[in-house]
Amino acid sequence: MSVIPTVTGLSSGARLLSVPRTLAAATKAAPSSLPSLCYLKKKGYYTLRRWSILPATRKLVIRAARTESKGVSLGFRAPNFELTEPLTGKVWKLEDFEAYPALLVMFICNHCPFVIHLKKEIVKLSNFYMKKGLAVVAISSNSVVTHPQDGPEFMAQEATLFKYPFPYLYDESQEVARDFGAVCTPEFFLFKKDGRRPFELVYHGQFDDSRPSNNVPVTGRELSLAIDRVLSGQLIPSTQKPSIGCSIKWNPGGKQ
Repeated sequence: MSVIPTVTGLSSGARLLSVPRTLAAATKAAPSSLPSLCYLKKKGYYTLRRWSILPATRKLVIRAARTESKGVSLGFRAPNFELTEPLTGKVWKLEDFEAYPALLVMFICNHCPFVIHLKKEIVKLSNFYMKKGLAVVAISSNSVVTHPQDGPEFMAQEATLFKYPFPYLYDESQEVARDFGAVCTPEFFLFKKDGRRPFELVYHGQFDDSRPSNNVPVTGRELSLAIDRVLSGQLIPSTQKPSIGCSIKWNPGGKQ
């Protein structure tokens, strides 16, 4: 085997080894767990460089955890609430909607991908049905400890940016979410009112079949059909697909 003069160090300003080593011996010197040796021929000599094999970069895919609306029976009476609207500072109560034949209560938030996916259509649907006599209110109950982007200041910005036609209320204590039995965002509660009777739940299902990245167009079909039936005095089928979204972000250490 021929002996090859080698140099160590950087390619520029490298010094010649006083005792030449064979290429075979040099390449055998480093175990696989250590940086490998690389020889580059330059101006008649071989420059010895060290290089490391880095692990292949993996594509990181973040998926939002899915939670289904459940556990609330049809016929359930709308709980009383008293919540502030960050945009205006106004305090809203359930009794403010007593004059309406139907009330849609939506639990939403700013950051959830499932809400973001539907947001524009929620505004469009609300604008359409509010002109037909539907009352609509949205509530955010997420913890600002874990998700400050869902706090009241950002709620006001969100309501302005998307031109929410409905009040967007802040449930700081999270008691209203618990009273309703809400567990996810978005979650839809459609109540009807017969005369002086309390609001009673008639629909607790999904907006439609569309989800982030499933390529199904957002139409609001299921919720729209339910609202149409309520406003026209028709019965709503009791078989309803649950809403799917992000879990409500409960305050750390608090009851859920």
